[in-house]
Amino acid sequence: MVAARQRTTRAEYLAFERSSPTRHEYYSGEIWAMTGASREHNLICASVSRVLGNQLVSRPCEVYQSDMRVWIPRTEHYAYPDVVVVCGEPTFEDSDVDTLLNPTLIVEVLSPSTEGYDRKEKFEGYQTIESLHEYLMIDQRRVRVEHYLRYGEKWLFTATESREVTLELPTINCKLALADVYEKVRFEQSESG
Repeated sequence: MVAARQRTTRAEYLAFERSSPTRHEYYSGEIWAMTGASREHNLICASVSRVLGNQLVSRPCEVYQSDMRVWIPRTEHYAYPDVVVVCGEPTFEDSDVDTLLNPTLIVEVLSPSTEGYDRKEKFEGYQTIESLHEYLMIDQRRVRVEHYLRYGEKWLFTATESREVTLELPTINCKLALADVYEKVRFEQSESG
């Protein structure tokens, strides 16, 4: 991501963003242009959306890919998760219905240029959203999925590094097989697992 130098209000950001052909995130008054994604990143996002979407077809949940903005009030942050699931009635910031306020599960696919941001600023902000109960960070350079599950005031962490594993996502009552997540993904270096 490349940072813009100017500080803007939320209203200015939303007006700009809604008329821009390029997506931008907003973090405490600064606007950040989003960069393009790799083949691996796109394959993983599409697989996760497809697998979860198929399981949620007849249930009161919706799956959105990277164009659904999420507002994080405590950190004054508009973010674009790679995949977001909301169960129950979705709540939006305004009548434009393009900024979700109540995500249930968020998935970020880690890219070399955004991994630090996804792990720190984004996750710290996401943890403050009351409706959010699960967060997945999926590595695009090797088989590795980090699963964070809210349990009361704490977040329980597990990491998986094998294509043979199927993750249980209890908040949305779905399963996510890593073989499906990494289908057609080729790694530059030989993978373990």
